This record gives sequence, structure tokens and C-alpha cells, in this order.
Amino acid sequence: MSDNVLVELAVTLESRKNADPCTSYVASLYDKGLDEILKKIGEEATEVIIAAKSGEKTAIIHETADLWFHTLVMLAQQGLGPGDILSELDRRVGISGLEEKVSRQK
Repeated sequence: MSDNVLVELAVTLESRKNADPCTSYVASLYDKGLDEILKKIGEEATEVIIAAKSGEKTAIIHETADLWFHTLVMLAQQGLGPGDILSELDRRVGISGLEEKVSRQK
């Protein structure tokens, strides 16, 4: 496993923006637009919930990977990447979740 798997995946997702939707799943999602990408995220989130309820660790891993993948597709479609999310998570280290939530409501 590469330490940079998220970065490597982000580079691949960017390259798929110029790919043929007939030959690339990711390009086909980009071609269908944001609503289709969000629909896939919703489907994958539901599958994560079902897997977690089952307690089957392999299913949880597979479904969470699908959810993360489709979330990365959405981020790329929006001009964002994993670094943006990792920076935000890093900013939150050491901050109470309750405090952080209140700070976003101001």
C-alpha cells in the first residue's frame, strides 16, 4: 500500500476528466454531472450503513472504499482534492468536536 494512495488516486481522477465516457467509468460520472455523482455517494453511504449493521468487516471495508472513491470523484469534479480535506482535519486536531461545530455556525 502506498502512503500516497489518495494523492495517486486524485491524479488519476483528474486525468479521467479528459477521458472518453464510453471507456472510463469515472469519465462517465463526470459526463453525467454532479447529480449523478451525488446519487452514487448516497448509494454508497447506504451500503456502508448496511455493511456496518451486518458487522462483516470485509463488507465494511469494501463499501467504505467505494464511498471514499465516489467522494473523491465529487471533490475532483468540484475542483478539490484529498489535500483540502486532510488540511481541514489537521486544523481540527485538538479541538473539541462540539467547539468546532459551534465555530462553523457563526
